[in-house]
Amino acid sequence: MATTTRTTSRANRPGSRRRPSTAVAQVADPRDGSIHDEYVYAGWEKLSPRKRYGKAVPRLWTPSLRELTPETSLGFDVINFARDVLRQDLLPWQRWLAIHMLELRVDGSLRFRKAIVLVARQNGKSTFMQILALYMMIAEAWPLTLGTAQDLGTAEEVWEDVVSTLDDDPELAGFVKKVTKVNGKKSLLLTTGERYLVKAANRRAGRGLRGNLVILDELREQQTWAAWAAISKTTNAQRLALVVGISNAGDITSVVLWYLRLRAHRALGDPDGIDVEGDLLAAATPGNVEAAIESPYLEKFDVDVEGEDDGEDDEFYDDELDENPFDDEDDDDVSLGLFEWSAAPNLDRMDKDGWAQANPSLGHVMEIRAIASDAKDDPEWVFRTEVLCQWANTSLSGPFPAGSWERGQNHPVVRPDGSYALDDSDRIVGQFDVCIEQTADRSMYSLIACGKRPDGVDQVELIAYRSGSDWIADFLLHDERCRGRVRRVTGQTRGAPVSAFMADLADKYANPADPWMLEVVPWLGADLTIACAILSDAVVGTPEKPEPTVRHNVQPILDTAAGTAVVKQLSGGWVVDRDNSPADAAPLMGAAGALWLSRKHAIAPPPPPPPPRAVRSADTSLTRQGPSSLTSDLRNVGF
Repeated sequence: MATTTRTTSRANRPGSRRRPSTAVAQVADPRDGSIHDEYVYAGWEKLSPRKRYGKAVPRLWTPSLRELTPETSLGFDVINFARDVLRQDLLPWQRWLAIHMLELRVDGSLRFRKAIVLVARQNGKSTFMQILALYMMIAEAWPLTLGTAQDLGTAEEVWEDVVSTLDDDPELAGFVKKVTKVNGKKSLLLTTGERYLVKAANRRAGRGLRGNLVILDELREQQTWAAWAAISKTTNAQRLALVVGISNAGDITSVVLWYLRLRAHRALGDPDGIDVEGDLLAAATPGNVEAAIESPYLEKFDVDVEGEDDGEDDEFYDDELDENPFDDEDDDDVSLGLFEWSAAPNLDRMDKDGWAQANPSLGHVMEIRAIASDAKDDPEWVFRTEVLCQWANTSLSGPFPAGSWERGQNHPVVRPDGSYALDDSDRIVGQFDVCIEQTADRSMYSLIACGKRPDGVDQVELIAYRSGSDWIADFLLHDERCRGRVRRVTGQTRGAPVSAFMADLADKYANPADPWMLEVVPWLGADLTIACAILSDAVVGTPEKPEPTVRHNVQPILDTAAGTAVVKQLSGGWVVDRDNSPADAAPLMGAAGALWLSRKHAIAPPPPPPPPRAVRSADTSLTRQGPSSLTSDLRNVGF
């Protein structure tokens, strides 16, 4: 008898879960018939109706001046170049970005000289920059491309992708004349003379060069203006030039990205309401002292901030910190473009529309399951910053739990004219103690005060931040903000950059002939960890007193220190590690010293006068004899 083999498909096997049959649906077609949409959404009809896709259009962007066509934007050529020459199809969001970022002016030059691109991680930023670099070198013959990042390895990755793309294609390999792979000096030279150099993000980056395309990868990691001031100015003498800063969202330490994003948001009408916090947090940092001087808000806090002029970076501040730094002399439009793929502020972290808005590669190269897993497992602000591309109002690192430093922060009041001012209840009244600190490289001194507010709560403030030390004694003794109010000073007595200065100050106090009259309290040994513990408890709270017991104003120099300081563990506690902190952490150590001095060495109030009591004297018998008593003629005494 013949045996019949029966094949059972997996879907028909007993116990298998079978999806119900559904009619084939189509993803809603976003195209409007324009050539713009034909390029951006090419292949849209092939997308699966069962998947959620990222949004090609950013949530916020600088609007174009006119309709974008192949005649008004180089982006169309970039898309064709990627497809036909590099054999790579850009994702819809990358096509949209190419078209809008490379908008042309009437004279044929690029509209934007600076572009800020914000998008969550792992969405294809590096691939886009690689294709843009190749296009500018090969198709547009731009002589010099400069790539940089805070981590040199990050900048080298884009460069290496460019080199690999050329080497792996027999036709493109003919463009390569020389490749230098020496660490720290990597470069690519084409046969037609175009170059691609990789530079470290420091104050020497790009000096002496004239760049056309400048790529600043992971711009959020630049915590001072040194690299931006050096490398972005390489394009100033070039008619055809573009500086692209590309990154995901940052935090309060991302001073360069924060400032540029603030300017772009202002031009858009401040859609996210960041103008107040941006002005305060991005105005000044240890590497941007001149910007601190320009900040009108810092003046409200009476902070004495002075920078040492080295004569090298002045052109940056002339260009970027004027009344409207993005005005163009030839037209009324701004030359800074913003293209921000991010979830809206305050959106629920599980909102899938927010996922799609911040991750335009979703459904194309990124699975929604990966984002869902991050949403469940990541800490709140890690997920919001890395995946939703939302800005944290605090640092994601530092010695305190996220958000705790901000709990003790005073906030400005808004005047009727829209300006900001410090409320009288948020000021130190009466006398205060001062801790003197110095940066790890000995370039800057900071003075931090601790005193009482009108409500009796301790408050720490940065009252001065300057280079050199000759000014300190005169400032503390005679400045109108300090004269007669400073009780005592302290500073780390041993093993710190400021220790030599504190020793000199102690000698002055010990010399009766010296005009220095303020007591110098030693601060060393176990008192260092005790001071940091006191500050930590005051900022974070304790089980007995969960609310912060110390207040502080919005002061970017001090806030940045609190948000980024690296700690060094010692026996019995921790201290601030000035050497290994990414920004100047000395002001935070100074806050610890000032609070310690104020609390542990509190000046005892004078004892109350003794209660009145009757006194019998030798003239008691006389007082009973009338006019002959010792006090009977007081009316005749002249005072």
